[in-house]
Amino acid sequence: MKAIIPFSHQLLSEIISDGNTVIDATCGNGNDTLFLSKLVGKQGKVYGFDIQEAAIENTTKRIEAESKENVTLIHDGHESMDKYIPADEKIAGAIFNLGYLPKGDHSIVTKPLSTIKAVESIMGRLKIGGRIVLVVYHGHQGGAEEKNQLLTYCNDLDQQYYQVLQYQFINQKNQPPFIVAVEKIKEITFH
Repeated sequence: MKAIIPFSHQLLSEIISDGNTVIDATCGNGNDTLFLSKLVGKQGKVYGFDIQEAAIENTTKRIEAESKENVTLIHDGHESMDKYIPADEKIAGAIFNLGYLPKGDHSIVTKPLSTIKAVESIMGRLKIGGRIVLVVYHGHQGGAEEKNQLLTYCNDLDQQYYQVLQYQFINQKNQPPFIVAVEKIKEITFH
């Protein structure tokens, strides 16, 4: 069985191809940003968001070391992505690593309302077959609340338009992270 991070990457590598537009909603130390940059190639685009200056700096160093020019880093919360991504731009995939910046300030954490707002924003632009992968770290102050609100939100998504996967190891101690993946299977039409 795959560990959480390799499985999150597998879920995205299955559906992202050269030239796609993708989002790293929580840049952190740049690992997912770099991974996405390689998947979309020179013709693709990666939008990376983080509210912490340290995360943007860490990610910038990773991207520059690999000479990647297809990444736009944005020092702002993921809930603000509508200000930065053109409304008509279709998104192939997105990843969130919820919680706090590893080796950073543990008091700065993702919040349920801003996370759900960002997920909703992406879902409106997600192409058919596109996926949003949320790696849910919940063993910190406020983590259980975010986990519960996110699970309630995703559980209520209409199965006619989205399929939702939860992937987790149930015998691990200390609130291990798990994955929630949302795949768009049909465009919502309004009559």
